[in-house]
Amino acid sequence: MSRQNDMAERYAELKCTPEQIQELDEAFARADKAQREFEKWDQASIDRTIQSIAQIVANSKTFHELVLLGISESDFGDPISREAKRFKIRGILRDCLREKSVGIIEEIPEKRIVKYAKPVGVIGCVIPATNPDLTPAGNAIYAIKARNAIIFCPHPRTLKTSRKTIELMREGLRRVGAPEDLVQILGYKGKINKGFSEAMMTKVDLIIATGGQGVVRRAYMSGTPAYAVGAGNATMIWDETAKQDLNKAAFNTMRSKTSDFGSGCSADGNIVIHESIWADALKELVAVGGYMMSPAEQDAMRKSMWDDECHRHSDTVALSAVDMAKHAGFAIPEDRKFLIASHGTGIFNESLEGVWCREKLSTVLAVHQYRGEFQNAIDTIMAIHEVGGIGHSVGIFSFDDDHIHRLASVARVGRIMVRQPQSKANSGSMNNGMPMTSSIGCGTWAGNATSENIHLHHYMNVTWVSREFDKPDPMIDAELFGEFYDPELEKI
Repeated sequence: MSRQNDMAERYAELKCTPEQIQELDEAFARADKAQREFEKWDQASIDRTIQSIAQIVANSKTFHELVLLGISESDFGDPISREAKRFKIRGILRDCLREKSVGIIEEIPEKRIVKYAKPVGVIGCVIPATNPDLTPAGNAIYAIKARNAIIFCPHPRTLKTSRKTIELMREGLRRVGAPEDLVQILGYKGKINKGFSEAMMTKVDLIIATGGQGVVRRAYMSGTPAYAVGAGNATMIWDETAKQDLNKAAFNTMRSKTSDFGSGCSADGNIVIHESIWADALKELVAVGGYMMSPAEQDAMRKSMWDDECHRHSDTVALSAVDMAKHAGFAIPEDRKFLIASHGTGIFNESLEGVWCREKLSTVLAVHQYRGEFQNAIDTIMAIHEVGGIGHSVGIFSFDDDHIHRLASVARVGRIMVRQPQSKANSGSMNNGMPMTSSIGCGTWAGNATSENIHLHHYMNVTWVSREFDKPDPMIDAELFGEFYDPELEKI
């Protein structure tokens, strides 16, 4: 277990201050004690506990206040669409209430296997500035359902919001008689910095890391088992059959692109559109609130978003379309919801010429045309993923099941949304069967431990109990080796 690491050596390596060391050691000791007490609770009491902490954060009034505080602290984000994230907390709670986490959780009679759930222990979670309320609430619900304690390390830019969220959940624990130290947050004594965050990662039993690639790399280098996420750059394909309902295709992309001003990693960054519907598709995107940038405006926007070495400028992350344009030096009508870069080079690489196929984290969308056979759309997706977004998500607006199957067979992503708004769907929705989460695994493609949505079963250990069959279940050698079977070689 990670708690066996030599923390004195690690603290020195990370140059942790006495205040940071004291705070982390004390928080871990309290969490460990609380977890050992709570793991003895029965399923009904545990379910009541997660209902309490979910309600106290996700009720409309409280979540509204948390959203306003988070946007005020960070100075980015859209209050209207961000408030809708309270439904994600409801979805996580729904998923948890439908599953067991105590005792027997699954039986496979034909294999005589019975599975028992066990807690992980103390989980460490890094909170991104883009979700200072949703991430701690969702992760705490999953952690506590699995009978764990959880310690959060907030982003310095949204410390107050995350702290308030954790304080509320601790109140939710107290009102059902659960140990309040099941949920804690760092930053009361020690200064939040990379060293403090990395020390927490080394100290705990499991890491859930949601944030930039720096956070993810540090999680995997900590020596502690970790579930971390890859970079987003969600891309859509609109094939020729999308013509059947182009307005819905455009509306879905608008919803995905504008959710919290495009700050989510699941927001549509690119659409690859068939030549036969290209003109009509652009008209529909404008009809639902898009603004088509001129070549000059697009060039100004590029300079506003990236430097000449393709490094993303942070001051244009998660701004409204109007503010994005203003930052780039031009004006657009107040009713425009997102901007469209449609004069791309057709180059999909890491150079400055291919910059529009990168992750944008904004209300800017890039559209790319493909011609001829559907394989050309697949090739474009694969090329884009060589630049960014591999392992994360692809969407397709198509009524051709063969196209959907062909894409699913080769796309190097963990999830494909069919005719859905990606940022509203790929991390779970009331309208689909994806597990609810705020953390999306991107598989070995992106250096992640899983390609799944991080959900309840990632927060627990499982013991398999096996009973012997009444008679063996072998395959004879001729069946096992097939055409390579040589009976003469088996006579020894």
